[in-house]
Amino acid sequence: MIDILNDENIVFSILLTARTCLAVLVLHCAAGLMLGYYLGKRKGIFAGFVDFLVTLPLVFPPVGTGFILLYLLGRNGLIASLTGGAVTPDIIFTEKGVITAAFIAGLPLVVKPVQSAIEREVLKLAEAARTLGKTEFQTFFLVVVPSVRRSLGAGLILAAGRSLGEVGITLMVGGNIIGKTNTVSLEIYNSVMDADFTGAAFLCILLGSISLAVFFSLKKLSAL
Repeated sequence: MIDILNDENIVFSILLTARTCLAVLVLHCAAGLMLGYYLGKRKGIFAGFVDFLVTLPLVFPPVGTGFILLYLLGRNGLIASLTGGAVTPDIIFTEKGVITAAFIAGLPLVVKPVQSAIEREVLKLAEAARTLGKTEFQTFFLVVVPSVRRSLGAGLILAAGRSLGEVGITLMVGGNIIGKTNTVSLEIYNSVMDADFTGAAFLCILLGSISLAVFFSLKKLSAL
C-alpha cells in the first residue's frame, strides 16, 4: 500500500480525477439546470437539435464523440479553420480537455432527469407563479429549482460516477499523457500495460468503492 501511494503517477491520477470531478460537479449543476429547464419548457426544431446534442454522448460511442470534439476543437480543427486561426481553443491534451470530456460524458445524465421532472409537473407550477406576479428569475429559483432538486441530485450522482469511469472521450480530447492528463481510469490501463497489476488492482478497488458510494447515495435519495 505504501509503495503504491509513493508512485507519483498513481497519486497524480487520483488528484487529477478528484479535481476533475469537483470542477465538473459545478458545471453539471449549472448547465444541467439551465438546459433541463430549457428543453422541458421549449419545443421546436432548435430545441430538438439541442436535445440531440445533449443526448448524443449516451448513444454514440465515446471514442467517436471524442473524435468529433477533437475535430472541432483541435489546433487545426473546424473552429480554428472557420475563424482563420483567430479562435484556437487551447484544451486538447490538457487538463481542460479532461474536464471537457468528463463534462460532456456526464451532462445527459443530469439534463434528462431535470427535463423529465419539468415536463411532468414543474411547468404548471411555474405558470402559476408567473400568474401571481413572479418574474422569470424568481420563478426559476423559487419554484423550478426546489421542485427538481431530487432529480438534479440523482443526476449529479450518476454523472459523477460516469465521469470517474470516462475513458474514450478523455483519451481523444485529453490524451493519456503521464503526469498531465492520466486520470484514474487511464492509469489502470497504463498499470496493466506496465504489468503493474498491484497498482491496477488498487485503483480498481478505489473506483469500486466510489461506485458503491454512488449506489447507496442513489438508494438513499430515492427513499426520501
